[in-house]
Amino acid sequence: MIQICNLTRTQKQRWVRCLSCPILSTNSNKSLVSKSYLLQIIKHQIPRTPIKKMSTASFTSNFFGTGCFWKDESRISTVKKQNEGKVFVKCVVNTKTQKTEKAVRIGVLGASGYTGSEIVRLLACHPHFGITLMSTDRKAGQSIGSVFPHLVTQDLPDMVAIKDANFSDVDAVFCCLPHGTTQEIIKALPRSLKIVDLSADFRLRDISEYEEWYGQAHRAPDLQKEVVYGLTEVLREEIKSARLVANPGCYPTSIQLPLVPLIKANLIEYRNIIIDAKSGVSGAGRGAKEANLYTEIAEGIYSYGITRHRHVPEIEQGLSDAANSKITVSFTPHLMPMIRGMQ
Repeated sequence: MIQICNLTRTQKQRWVRCLSCPILSTNSNKSLVSKSYLLQIIKHQIPRTPIKKMSTASFTSNFFGTGCFWKDESRISTVKKQNEGKVFVKCVVNTKTQKTEKAVRIGVLGASGYTGSEIVRLLACHPHFGITLMSTDRKAGQSIGSVFPHLVTQDLPDMVAIKDANFSDVDAVFCCLPHGTTQEIIKALPRSLKIVDLSADFRLRDISEYEEWYGQAHRAPDLQKEVVYGLTEVLREEIKSARLVANPGCYPTSIQLPLVPLIKANLIEYRNIIIDAKSGVSGAGRGAKEANLYTEIAEGIYSYGITRHRHVPEIEQGLSDAANSKITVSFTPHLMPMIRGMQ
């Protein structure tokens, strides 16, 4: 719901004053009032009929020249000009996503990283999921909006340290922790939880192969036996009944989706598969690294991890499963001067 009111001193911190911002929806484009429509109402260019139904999504507001707009048509009146004749749109933000009675309660571990924030963004607007727990390491006690401003309007709990996490109100967990830290944490979680791990710790079925490529011993070999690889387009039915799902890596996903159908249909040869791949910088994580500085990556493109990129065994594992025989690939990843995206 929106109304135009005079701007007061006490309201300055709560009202948005950016003329260039569009009215945005974080939930649905249905019943969304466009900026042009609102401007026409305010400038008396079209009848000022009341809005009977509006989106519950939050949106940024703009200030305009004259006029007054209320949800209740009977309350339309003239507003005194302040601040050089400008009046302001007050946004009453209602961001609570309507949940069904069977909503799944979600915990997000590692919510303050790039992967975690994207999971939070997707789940916060989902009609059947409700986030009840978010953990972080260095930013415990903070709100997710203080770390990622684009999530400030979401109705979410404050982040807590993993050691203080209470899983009694959680049905499923998305684990967004760095590689090498996930196995012991997941091993200690209640067996009743459904888990999706977005690290690389459970993607490789062969534990010795994991140790070779990631340089450390696997700390949860018994759990590895029950893991289902989470490439939905290939293993949809297996994922439905799995307790622990290993979310595929970025490169392996973009490579397997086009190649697996071709291999299964015997449309390409299995040998001499050459993969030239490109990724945005956020794929390297949020930690500060010299190689990811702006001056290192801007205005160019460069290859890295040649012959030893950790996604190689995951790619070959998926393609070999599709072919029912061993496949090796020539894989060259590149870093592009962009935030996100795969090519």
